[in-house]
Amino acid sequence: MFWLTISVLADFLFIQLFKVSQRKGYHAPIVVATNYLVVACTLSLFLLVRGEFTFSTGAVYTGLFTGVVFISSLSLMTRVLNLVTVGAVLTAFRISIAVPIILGVWLWGETLVPIQIGGILLTLVALLMMTSGAGKSTGLTGIKTFGLLIGVFLVQGGSHSCLRSVHYRGLDNEFVQIILLTGATAGTIGTFFILLSRRIPKRPELAMGAVIGFYNSIVLCIVMFALSKVPGTLFYPIMGCSVVLLDNLSAHFFWKERLSRLGGVGVAIAVFAIVLVI
Repeated sequence: MFWLTISVLADFLFIQLFKVSQRKGYHAPIVVATNYLVVACTLSLFLLVRGEFTFSTGAVYTGLFTGVVFISSLSLMTRVLNLVTVGAVLTAFRISIAVPIILGVWLWGETLVPIQIGGILLTLVALLMMTSGAGKSTGLTGIKTFGLLIGVFLVQGGSHSCLRSVHYRGLDNEFVQIILLTGATAGTIGTFFILLSRRIPKRPELAMGAVIGFYNSIVLCIVMFALSKVPGTLFYPIMGCSVVLLDNLSAHFFWKERLSRLGGVGVAIAVFAIVLVI
């Protein structure tokens, strides 16, 4: 539980850094691409210093594929945010934790007791309540909106599942190499699309991305180490619900964003759901 708790706190602080970036009006694709490239550079230096800059075939394939999925998830979510209500997109993004949980049971033989199943279902309910109701309607048809949200759900769920697969592919000892390749791949693709858009990055955006990237290299390593020790059926519901819970409380008390009554009920349900899952 120690590493799971550290993962929750680390990921929560990571989200707060992105909130700072958003409040300052920095261009998200530039910050994100810079973040990924700095992750790759930081971990490259780490491996070179330790004399471990070697990559197995499995690590290369996993890192490259995960990088493509990561940047695809981010690009899709950014696109959909311009078309669908913010609350709906965040909900699809958060409940995507169901994907690695299902795959954990189906493909990797992870087990769930009935009380944990109830806790996971409550977790999804809590996430729905805590992330609903933001943004404005764009007038899309129900079918098109549903399709876009399902896309966000599946691709982000794929991102989680790629990280989870590292343990079951026997690559725990190479998770730093995998994160490095993930960052390099996602950062390169992100940079390519920025160049196509012909947007010139501003120095503060690059600086913010660099700060986030250095911190993210630590966060991702913590998460990967935790996943090597904790079953995904325990890690993802607790991680997803705890981070959103903390983010809602932070938004209400620190960022002075009003927490809706529905969101408040969701926070209470989240606490109860976490107790059941544990």
